[in-house]
Amino acid sequence: MADLHTVNKSPFEKNSLEAAIRFSLAGSCILLIEDAVYGALRGTRVEEMVKAAMADKKVYALQSDLLARAIKDDRLIEGVGVVDYAGFVDLVETNDKVQAWL
Repeated sequence: MADLHTVNKSPFEKNSLEAAIRFSLAGSCILLIEDAVYGALRGTRVEEMVKAAMADKKVYALQSDLLARAIKDDRLIEGVGVVDYAGFVDLVETNDKVQAWL
């Protein structure tokens, strides 16, 4: 099994998302939570980095954090999954370990 990498900082303020992508292995999952959900938006400077990561990793955004920031699904990069808290728990359970990038 692979690992789950959680990122909670905006990619426009810190390099946590970039580090998570760089150090995660193929087959890993990256879950964007809190302000990191801004990294799932289309038309930003991190879009190509996120798309490239999705070639061998799964990228998700936490639904409640998207809603709290008024980000609708139609603004997300194609292929980014949206999970609720139950989906978050499922990701934790189905991966070997969780690595938090702060």
